[in-house]
Amino acid sequence: MFCFQCEQAANGGCSKVGVCGKKPDVAALQDLLVYAMKGIAFWADKARAKGAKDTEIDRFMLDGLFTTVTNVDFDAEEIAKLVREAAKQRDRAQALFEKANGGTYTGPVPEAAKPFNAGSTAELVALGEQHGVKDSSIDPDVKSVQEIIIYGIKGYAAYAHHALVIGHEDDEIYAYTHKALAATLDKSLGLMDFVGLAMECGKTNLTTMALLDKANTDSFGHPVPTPVQLGTKAGKAILVSGHDLRMLEELLKQTEGKGINVYTHGEMLPAHGYPGLKKYSHLAGNFGGAWQDQAKEFVNFPGAIIFNTNCIQRPAESYKDRLFTWGLVQWPDVKHIDGFDFSAVVNKALELPGFEENPGQEILTGFGHNAVLGVADKVIDGVKSGAIRHFFLIGGCDGAKSGRNYYTEFAEQVPKDCVILTLACGKFRFNKLEFGDIGGIPRLLDIGQCNDAYSAIQIAVALAGAFGCGVNDLPLSFILSWYEQKAVAILLTLLHLGVKNIKLGPSLPAFITPNVLNFLVENFNIGPIGTAEGDLKQILG
Repeated sequence: MFCFQCEQAANGGCSKVGVCGKKPDVAALQDLLVYAMKGIAFWADKARAKGAKDTEIDRFMLDGLFTTVTNVDFDAEEIAKLVREAAKQRDRAQALFEKANGGTYTGPVPEAAKPFNAGSTAELVALGEQHGVKDSSIDPDVKSVQEIIIYGIKGYAAYAHHALVIGHEDDEIYAYTHKALAATLDKSLGLMDFVGLAMECGKTNLTTMALLDKANTDSFGHPVPTPVQLGTKAGKAILVSGHDLRMLEELLKQTEGKGINVYTHGEMLPAHGYPGLKKYSHLAGNFGGAWQDQAKEFVNFPGAIIFNTNCIQRPAESYKDRLFTWGLVQWPDVKHIDGFDFSAVVNKALELPGFEENPGQEILTGFGHNAVLGVADKVIDGVKSGAIRHFFLIGGCDGAKSGRNYYTEFAEQVPKDCVILTLACGKFRFNKLEFGDIGGIPRLLDIGQCNDAYSAIQIAVALAGAFGCGVNDLPLSFILSWYEQKAVAILLTLLHLGVKNIKLGPSLPAFITPNVLNFLVENFNIGPIGTAEGDLKQILG
């Protein structure tokens, strides 16, 4: 195996077993699934050029790509099922094109777009081993940008999947996905062709984040600033980890009046800010921090635990029997819930002791773009008067790799006349610290989940409009942490919008070659984090 799609990749790429816990058979099957997706895209893109589309194919692409995101699916048999389905969808896409074309295709067909024998899981693993990410026949810089595009697509596929669960989709997303994946099979394209596609990937992710924002706010209302309890309430308990708000809503409906308190974990924390979710009195609080601490935290949770999207790690035996997965996330021998019947989770929670009453600290969440722009006049006045000197967006993925204490140190050292915007699970490094306020505006504004980078963008654009300048001219700096493919998609969106001077860490992606990195430095002045003190001095002077 060889995998270098996430920040914690060992020695430039995991080659024996993934640091995430991914085994070689799972890695091979995921590589084969991506390879098969390229084949589907080849035919679906050509069919679209003839005016033919197929919703089943389009939606399957989201499932398949999201499945290969880091920390989603570790079950080889389940991924093998998706590979077999991909073989059928490839045939379906070819038939769609041929019907629209009025005959067979006479041009060259890449190997990935040809039928393959979707046999036993062992046979699929062997086939997947032939289609890993390494490919010496492709120029390293071209390959690097292709991988950036593929990881960006994987990232926004997750967001598009969440939106689809709530009934929202956008054909622009499907069209670009087919076009870009098909392009990776086209040997005639050069480096700048793929650079252009990478920027378009950022544009498509912006469309996707806007779609998910609309899906969430249409369904649950715009987030409002909300204090979240970090202590516990007396009663039975269920812990929800992941990103999917619809799943949480259904669980809250099914646990209402049953003496069960529901707690959020990780990226579910921002759910407390949505009026349509916070109305449930048994949405009790947030338990624990970011995803990488689950093994040491979950052992102390005396109830049922359910994952609804990526972020799962190898479960400890001490809590594996009360752990459930839902949606695309799966782990071998962990009970999986299909659909929205959570009776098994409810029954398990009722069997377990639950918590005693133990109130704790409260933290604020719910500062989405609607909430922040609702007090934009105060923010603008604060900047004009000099009360607010600078804004720092300190956010992104958290992780276990060393060097992430930088983000805590940076937040602690931000001067008291500056405001910190934060999002995603990276905020757990510092969101329990007391930052105070500036003229009634909290100095720490939790915008939400990683996909709520859309809110941060909307806030930045609105401020730029108010001051009659570009985003790069604002007193605003981006200090980002990355871990997996959704972070790649967000970074591409920022580059698509022309945002410069981004600091990225704790380490730079292993899939970016020196030449591609130089391009990013020369065109966007993107660079690695240094020390908190040094970077602050460079930014503020």
